[in-house]
Amino acid sequence: MNSNSPVHNESQYLLLFRGTHWDKGLAPEELQRVMSEWMAWFDRISASGKMVGANPLHPEGRILTGKKGHQIADGPFAESKETIAGYFLISVDTLEEAVALGQQCPALEYGMQVEVRPVAAACPPSIVAKELAAAAAAA
Repeated sequence: MNSNSPVHNESQYLLLFRGTHWDKGLAPEELQRVMSEWMAWFDRISASGKMVGANPLHPEGRILTGKKGHQIADGPFAESKETIAGYFLISVDTLEEAVALGQQCPALEYGMQVEVRPVAAACPPSIVAKELAAAAAAA
């Protein structure tokens, strides 16, 4: 992505942690060790000044669909390995740096997945709408 892109906020990335059952079957001592490693990893990123925000997510919530979100269902019902368990919002210079930080996630070896996504500076459909409006105004 180029640095002039209105779609991409060059410095922020989300690390989305997928998988809500990666800890099942771990011995209590092993779970405690992994969580200690997780907090040490979090503290290192925070101490470096690259952590913007982070939160765990409850495994269940509500899914809103349809016009005005009138259809409400319990959810998410994605495979538990795909359910987003939490996120880190980090500020780094490149996607590669974000990936390198994500690769340090202690739960990766237990089946958790880390999705690395750049944060957009603007909603892509709104950019298309503005471009269409500008083209219509110029015509």
